[in-house]
Amino acid sequence: MTRLAKLPRAEAMRTVSPLLGPALLVIALVVLSTFTSGSTQRAVTNGLISLVIVIGLYMFVGTSGVLSFGHIGFAAIGAYTSALLTIPLAVKGALLPDLPGFLANASMDGTSAALIAGLVAAIVALFLGMAVMRLNEISIPIALLSFLVIVNVVASNWEELTRGTGSMIGIPRTTGLGSALAWVLVALVAAFLFQQSRTGLKLRGAREDEPAARAAGINIWRERVIAFTASAFFVAIGGNLIAHQLGSIAPVAFYLDLTFTTLAMLIIGGKNCLAGAVVGTFVVTALAEILRHAERGIEVSGIGFGATPGLRQVGVALVMLACLAFRPAGITGGREFVFPPRRRPKRLARESGTGEVDRPASGSSLISAASPPNQQQ
Repeated sequence: MTRLAKLPRAEAMRTVSPLLGPALLVIALVVLSTFTSGSTQRAVTNGLISLVIVIGLYMFVGTSGVLSFGHIGFAAIGAYTSALLTIPLAVKGALLPDLPGFLANASMDGTSAALIAGLVAAIVALFLGMAVMRLNEISIPIALLSFLVIVNVVASNWEELTRGTGSMIGIPRTTGLGSALAWVLVALVAAFLFQQSRTGLKLRGAREDEPAARAAGINIWRERVIAFTASAFFVAIGGNLIAHQLGSIAPVAFYLDLTFTTLAMLIIGGKNCLAGAVVGTFVVTALAEILRHAERGIEVSGIGFGATPGLRQVGVALVMLACLAFRPAGITGGREFVFPPRRRPKRLARESGTGEVDRPASGSSLISAASPPNQQQ
């Protein structure tokens, strides 16, 4: 904050606009949704919940450049942990009579349960990350997919704790538009501060040029573990929101379908920037909602088209393929919302021979900014 106060007003605005832009966009969409029908508000709430998960995913995937197929396992951990802490004692005793004493007698409010759920997932991520992050970038996604499978199998068979493949019911339905928005704003602030931190800068530099990062003395394993732990916390918060929106959960809700959807949101929007997480989430949510109605059958110019199950998944997959083919950096092009934009004098642009107004920082410059002064050249 002190550093921001010393900057010129325009430069200070550019520094915080990667946070303010997405936050204002989210708030505007929520305000507009309050004037719409209940079904639209539920769709926006679903989008906000997905956004919390996608922001958590961005904190690791976006900053490190390493893909993850296992983060939804943390959403499952968060959902079941918060459910066990908030289900009324009478209902819990009837559904899960074999629970250990401390869980059988636990009764917490939603916020406390959410924080504990996030902390449990973060602890699991810390120990998992210490082992997995020693692998190379090709092996890490496979290892994390294995983690997702393990979580799903455990949740599907540990009947004393999760009711197995059956639904865990009786969860208080406390997630609404306001609570989901509050958690989105918290996640946005945390992700912005993280990407501006020294760890975030080091990871982003290593993402662009890993050999240079290692040569500069950056411990990539340690930075990835930190990012992995922080991201697991917010993904677990997203799982908690899902549980308290639906009122019941089952292991199938936290598996491949949600994994694919959240990854598609991040990739379509642009996985290398916070703005991409926000834009991609709302684009895919809107597309999925339109295709969900189309699945039931539509009529165009008097011609009826019957119900088409699976149209939503196919549509999102096609959009993701098109994005990968024609815009690999996503809708945002990997650029944050920055205002006011920097302007270079036309004379300097002509002299440089590039004609470019602004260019993103390279991996080397990020590494230089993140390195201690005595390591900078």
